[in-house]
Amino acid sequence: MTQRIGSAASLRRIAALATAVLATTVLSAGCGTGDATEGTGAAPSPSADPKAALLAAVPDEKDPAFRFTTIEGADKFDGVVDPAARGLELSMSEKSKDPEFTMGMTFRVIDEDIWMRVKITGMAGLQDMMKLPKRWMLLDRTKLDDASDVPVYQNADPANMAAVIRTAETVEDRGDGTYAGFADLTANADIRESFTTVDVDALGDAAKKVPFTAVVGPDGNLTSLTLQMPAAGKKKAMKVVAKYYDFGKAPKISAPTGAQVQKAPATAYEMLNG
Repeated sequence: MTQRIGSAASLRRIAALATAVLATTVLSAGCGTGDATEGTGAAPSPSADPKAALLAAVPDEKDPAFRFTTIEGADKFDGVVDPAARGLELSMSEKSKDPEFTMGMTFRVIDEDIWMRVKITGMAGLQDMMKLPKRWMLLDRTKLDDASDVPVYQNADPANMAAVIRTAETVEDRGDGTYAGFADLTANADIRESFTTVDVDALGDAAKKVPFTAVVGPDGNLTSLTLQMPAAGKKKAMKVVAKYYDFGKAPKISAPTGAQVQKAPATAYEMLNG
């Protein structure tokens, strides 16, 4: 579950598509196989306006660099946000079972510039065969069929938590930094597009009142928000979780330089454009 940093669904599709392309190439070529700490200290005191207090805990542009993780079913994204640099790093991976290998993809964004790094493991020589460099590759957005498929830096709230919280009519302060409420996932298009596996329309009226719990750490930062998605059709009930952590401890984001980087080759665009 992410804000529109290319959209989680698009990023998941890119990774899955790229893995499928690699698997097909391997087969046709006849190749063989080769948690977050919330901090210490006193818990936040109960607030007279719990919703406002919870919104104030969501990361903003004044925060130092921090890490985040989002989990939605089998989809998991890890990353770093550096508001001062208008920087974002986002990582994901997809596994191929036949043939068996794993492809990891990491995007790094600073303002309008974007780099991608690919790492293929589990099959020796496959990355070289696919002519995909192991270094950071500087991407030209104009060479992408759909530039919205890759990340952009929007703000310091990569999991779109503020948008979710704002849809709640009321928020309950349960003490010890824990909050609860009900989110309306039908409230706007941005929230609908934040999910990778949840079909908001299939949830029907239940999508208008999805329970959530949130935790604010002693430092006043939002550390987690969990949505309890109900079952819909053939989909079982599931949790959608976003975690923000390591405020001030995460590495600052900077542009790759020197031998770390090169311009993206045609093979990279072929993979991204599918």
